[in-house]
Amino acid sequence: MSVSDPVADMLTKIRNASTAKFEKVDITPSKLKLEIVKILKNEGFIKNFKKVAQEENTVIRIFLKYDEQMNPIIHGVQKISTPGRRVYSGYKKMPRVYNGYGTIIVSTSSGVTTGKKAAERKVGGELICSVW
Repeated sequence: MSVSDPVADMLTKIRNASTAKFEKVDITPSKLKLEIVKILKNEGFIKNFKKVAQEENTVIRIFLKYDEQMNPIIHGVQKISTPGRRVYSGYKKMPRVYNGYGTIIVSTSSGVTTGKKAAERKVGGELICSVW
């Protein structure tokens, strides 16, 4: 079965696995997904990730992060741009997530980055998702 929005599918898998308190979740790899996972790791939303070669294919294994009471660190994930409706923002009007407690992931001309770093570099782009 083909997926019309692979990034939204990845975010849904992460959200569902985090809510169900799974230790890890496997997703199909792509360059964009790998860059998003790297940002999630750098921002402290996940423990770690690695590419794992299985029998016929490769997957990205994401190790989820929880606090001492086993509450997920990722409280919410929301896809902003969809295949039918792309959302763009300039660096001056870059949205903030929960007054800076969350992170917005942006696809810019210089690569995939957070909204804060995009505003510092003075580049805008397509808003992919927000994580808090």
